[in-house]
Amino acid sequence: MQFGYGIGPDTSWMRKELTDLGVKELTAPDEVDHVFTDAKGTMLLAINSVCGCAAGNARPGLRLAMGHSKKPDNVYTVFAGQDKEATARAREYFSDFPPSSPAFAFFVDGEIKAMIPRHRIEGRTAQEVSDDIVMIFDTFCSP
Repeated sequence: MQFGYGIGPDTSWMRKELTDLGVKELTAPDEVDHVFTDAKGTMLLAINSVCGCAAGNARPGLRLAMGHSKKPDNVYTVFAGQDKEATARAREYFSDFPPSSPAFAFFVDGEIKAMIPRHRIEGRTAQEVSDDIVMIFDTFCSP
C-alpha cells in the first residue's frame, strides 16, 4: 500500500478509476451544495471507499454501467474516509438512508429515487453491481 503525504494510503488511483470515466469529484461541502442547489435532471452519486468491495465490485461495476446506452445527466463522487466533510454533506441529501460506503445514490431533480448500499455491493460481482446500476438507469434515464 502506498502512502502519500504521511497521512494514509495514496488514494489517487482509486479516485482516478472514477474520474477517468468522467465522474466529477466533490471534495468540499460547498461543492456538494452547489450540485444539489440547482439540481436538474438525473444524477448518480458514487460514494467511493478504500475497501476491497469498492475496488473489486463498486468502481468496476460503475465502469461497466457507464457503457450502457442510458446514463444520468451527471455523475459525481465523494470519497468516504478521505473527503469527510464533503461526504457528510452529501449524506445530508439522503439522510433517510444510513451511511454506507461504498454506495450509489440516484437522484432526479435533486430528489433521491434509488440507493444501492454497501450490502448490495459487498460479496457480489462487478457485473451484478453493474446490473443494479443499469436497472436504475433504464428506469430513470433517457438514451
